[in-house]
Parts: sequence; C-alpha cells; structure tokens
Amino acid sequence: MTSSAAAPDLLLLTRPGCHLCVEARAVLERIRADLGVGWREQSIEGDADLASRFGEEIPVLLIDGVQRDFWQLDEARIRRLLGA
Repeated sequence: MTSSAAAPDLLLLTRPGCHLCVEARAVLERIRADLGVGWREQSIEGDADLASRFGEEIPVLLIDGVQRDFWQLDEARIRRLLGA
C-alpha cells in the first residue's frame, strides 16, 4: 500500500459464542499491530440477510466488501492481500 492509497476496509462478520471468531479477532489484531490496518466487527445476529448469506461460514472476513476468508483466517494470505 502506498501512502496515497485509501486504507482497506476490513470487516469481520461474527456471531456470539463463536470460538473461531475469537481466533479471527486475534489474527486481525496482530495484523493491525504490525501494519496499522484497522478493522471492524459486525455480528450477523439479528440480520436475516447476513445470516442467510454467511451463516454457515462464520467468521467471515470482507476486504473492501469482497469476501476474502472464512472459518479459520489465514494470516499470511491476508497479509499478502494487504500488500505487506
């Protein structure tokens, strides 16, 4: 990423009680600490559209609105996608 490029939008879709979501948060926190790339989280609970679309794949990582990973996030792959 160049300094003139907009920061990527990382959105982690989760649900309460999800043990894989805990692991996904840890991956994204390591990436945030190393690269300074922020991320946000949204629960699919209470959102019928998200639950229908992603319910079987939680956690899901979207980068700039595109699904890039699910279940167990591949940290090396995500770093490559972010250009690190």
